[in-house]
Amino acid sequence: MSEFEQEWKQWHADREASYGDPLGWVSLTGLYWLTDDFETVADLPGRWKADADSVTVEGVDGVSTLSPVEGAPGILVEDGDRRIEVIRRTGSVALRVHDPEAPTLKAYKGIPAYEPDEKFVVTATFAPYDSPVTVTTGAVVEGLEHHHTAAGTLDFEWAGAAQQLVAFGGKDAELRVLFTDATSGVTTYPAARILTVPAAQDGTVVLDFNRAANLPCAFTDYATCPVAPAENRLTVAIEAGEKNPR
Repeated sequence: MSEFEQEWKQWHADREASYGDPLGWVSLTGLYWLTDDFETVADLPGRWKADADSVTVEGVDGVSTLSPVEGAPGILVEDGDRRIEVIRRTGSVALRVHDPEAPTLKAYKGIPAYEPDEKFVVTATFAPYDSPVTVTTGAVVEGLEHHHTAAGTLDFEWAGAAQQLVAFGGKDAELRVLFTDATSGVTTYPAARILTVPAAQDGTVVLDFNRAANLPCAFTDYATCPVAPAENRLTVAIEAGEKNPR
C-alpha cells in the first residue's frame, strides 16, 4: 500500500470514528424550534421559550437563561445520558437532542467512499479577492440562511475544461470549499460536500478530492447544513471522496 493510500485510510478511519461518537451527529433524535411562549418540548425536561436575545428554560435546575450564538455550535444541557443542544440559526432557536441510544447510531456502519485515486489530486491557482466577500447560501432546512466569508477563487482544469470554485475562509489561512458535481444526488449527497484546502503557497493550492467529505446533514435530518453556492456547482463528475451514507 502506498503512502498516499495509507494517509487516506487513516483520514477515513478518523472520519468514521468521529461520526460514531455516542453524542455526535449520528446520535441526534430530534430538532425542535422554540417560540416566545413557554412550552414543553417532546419528552424533554422543563419548559422552554426563546426570543431575539436569549433562551429561558424553566424546571431544569430552576430557571436558566442561555445565549446561543448565531451559527455557532450550540450550548449543551445535560439530561441524563442525553444532551440537549441549544442552537440559534437565522435568528430562530432550536433544540437538538443527542442520545447515545439513538436507533441511527446503533445502525451506523461507517461512511461509504470511493477508493482513493491520485488522479483526483489536482493543482489549483488561488486568486484572492481584494477584500472578503460575503456569500449567502440556503440550507437543508427551508427558510434558513448561511453567510460565508469568501476569500477568493480556485481555478483548475478537470475533464479537459477550466473549472472554478469559490473558497471560504481567510486568504492566508486554511480554505474550505462547499461544492456539488455530477455525482451529487446519484452516488454522493445532493446538497453539498466540503473540501478543506491548505493555505495557498505562492498562489497555488492542492485540491485532493479524495477527501471531499460529507456534512452532518448527510447523516441526519436534524442538522441545518448549508447547501453549495451557485458558483460551486460543477457539471463534471468528481468520483472521489465520501459517498451518500443514506
